Amino acid sequence: MAILNNRRGAMTLFSNQNCPNSHRARLVLAEKGISFDLCIVDPANPPEDFLELNPYQTMPTLVDRDLVLYHAPVITEYLDERFPHPPLMPVDPVSRARCRLALYRIEKDWYGLLDALRSDQEEAAAKARKIFRDSLIASSEVFEAMPYFLSEEFSLVDCSLAPLLWRLSDFGIEIPSSEKALHAYMKRVFGRGAFKSSLSMQEKELCVF
Repeated sequence: MAILNNRRGAMTLFSNQNCPNSHRARLVLAEKGISFDLCIVDPANPPEDFLELNPYQTMPTLVDRDLVLYHAPVITEYLDERFPHPPLMPVDPVSRARCRLALYRIEKDWYGLLDALRSDQEEAAAKARKIFRDSLIASSEVFEAMPYFLSEEFSLVDCSLAPLLWRLSDFGIEIPSSEKALHAYMKRVFGRGAFKSSLSMQEKELCVF
């Protein structure tokens, strides 16, 4: 975390044009109906003010007045607490803990595959695709049990998972049509107005769902 003085008043999100981590931050902002300035950053040529804000030069990076945050899970949970309506986390402690555990597992098990999925080494990419595909299929009961992931209501867990699912075709992963619950979940989430408005121009071309 960094604190800067004399920042402009508007909330600003520094975002990649096509990045699941940036996408989930944009999705939370859209679900909350938060007004913000969007700054699309070219990783190969980042602006100087971005380099000053984030020593790791990672995206997304959120600036809210004098507060600067990076790392998508930190940003999304901050936004949910800063703008509590509509809530994207359960109210009771047990459900919140379960939600955080699901977020941790998605982060570790699925976001942890991103580098391999994008690797130029086909063996590593193929292995990652199989792990991701098999893991999703193994979770079919979870997708079938409730409208959203482990919940009756759309949550931060869905905000984290949806950007990955939107990129399945881009990753070269095909989910069998027999996995009806997963396909129904994706249709439900991708059909949300906030999800559609969270997409960058490049991301709109990724999924043929």
